[in-house]
Amino acid sequence: MTDLPTFIAGLPKVELHVHHVGSASPRIVAELAARHEGRSPVPADPEALADYFAFRDFAHFIEVYLSVVDLIRDADDVWLLTHEVARELARQQVRYAELTVTPYSHVHRGIPAPAFCEAIEDARKRAEADFGIALRWCFDIPGEAGLPAAEQTLRIALDERPDGLISFGLGGPEIGVPRPQFKPYFDEARAAGLRSVPHAGETTGPETVWDALRELGAERIGHGISAALDPALLAHLAERRIPLEVCPTSNVRTRAVATVEEHPLPQLVEAGVLVTVNSDDPPMFGTTLNDEYAVAARLLRLDPAGVAALARDAVTAAFLEPGEQARISGEIDAYLAAATR
Repeated sequence: MTDLPTFIAGLPKVELHVHHVGSASPRIVAELAARHEGRSPVPADPEALADYFAFRDFAHFIEVYLSVVDLIRDADDVWLLTHEVARELARQQVRYAELTVTPYSHVHRGIPAPAFCEAIEDARKRAEADFGIALRWCFDIPGEAGLPAAEQTLRIALDERPDGLISFGLGGPEIGVPRPQFKPYFDEARAAGLRSVPHAGETTGPETVWDALRELGAERIGHGISAALDPALLAHLAERRIPLEVCPTSNVRTRAVATVEEHPLPQLVEAGVLVTVNSDDPPMFGTTLNDEYAVAARLLRLDPAGVAALARDAVTAAFLEPGEQARISGEIDAYLAAATR
């Protein structure tokens, strides 16, 4: 029988919580930093990035994250980043990924919205041809930029409406950024057919998750780990089959959770919540989606069949057509059968 790390490496997967800029590999970040040397604090040496990506807390993470966003100066940078992110995901046997993209951050820095959307769309189509991976977009509001960013994100989403766009989100800090203020923007996005996938309950308590559900009509929750503190919320999530996009290493690296051993993933699963495993900002956190599956397998004491079930849960939670869900689930089943023969 295949050992577990090898099994995980070859397992077909979907990725539901991964950020566009936050997925830039050290090689790509260094290349972009070299292009803009002298205009950014980001090191142009890939070896130095590990120290640069050592985060004191969530606020420091946001500061560093935005310094990497500053490296994306034109549509060519956007295309390069997008295509390379797809390459890295495909190497991990990711068949489908919903990338969280923050168009406001790039348009605010001078890239016209049509050029930005054209670049990600062209890279998406090229990646599918080159790597066999399907990418879709979640356009998210950077919460720290407030309601003007919400308005502009919504306008870009609805005016440009790139073919890969399927959902509307809310990221950035939670502390001091109440979810209810974004209700009108989510209402309009949902009315236009976009799915609601805000971050909530990562660095704040269960009430933020309730707000995301009640005010923003959340169909999936980004992170949501503080739900473990509220039995009524756990029961609600389990009964309604509302998935959580859990990113264990991210939660430790941003100090939302003290240690991996203290991560509430086991409590969430024990309560019957539909949980998906994701990588968030993998190079920044020194992880990969494969690594996150290994962490989850250890915390949940899973064998290959259990890991495959976790992968199927992510397929169930994805905004995929039923035929595509069945196809990827079938791949997972066939892979498990061959690996455990």
